[in-house]
Amino acid sequence: MGLFSAFTSNSGVIESVKLAEDYNRILLNSEEIEVGFKIKEDTFIFTNKRLIYIEVRKGEDSGIEYTSLPYSQIASFGVDSKKSFDSKATLKVWINGQQYPIVETEFNKSVDVYEVQKILAGHVLK
Repeated sequence: MGLFSAFTSNSGVIESVKLAEDYNRILLNSEEIEVGFKIKEDTFIFTNKRLIYIEVRKGEDSGIEYTSLPYSQIASFGVDSKKSFDSKATLKVWINGQQYPIVETEFNKSVDVYEVQKILAGHVLK
């Protein structure tokens, strides 16, 4: 739990209780939220079973998309930045059989993208 407690000092982290209240309808009975955070309007929720990515779309194609990414289906992930360990970086996540990333979100100083990729690595690289 040390990684999660270090991560939760960031301002973009959302309390697990709040996440459970807001997203209970999409969680399994046996699913537990480990950590969640908000980047702009989008939300990332790491559970003991999957990564849930909630994207708020604006404009003509407005709406909310809930993407469930079982850790076993995540083929690769990466952080793209202009300079070494830049806080303004993009997290990309690919799933098995996909040529393009299913998640591509630019982070800012409110959440450390490098800590997020550590959490993702902890689940994917078991």
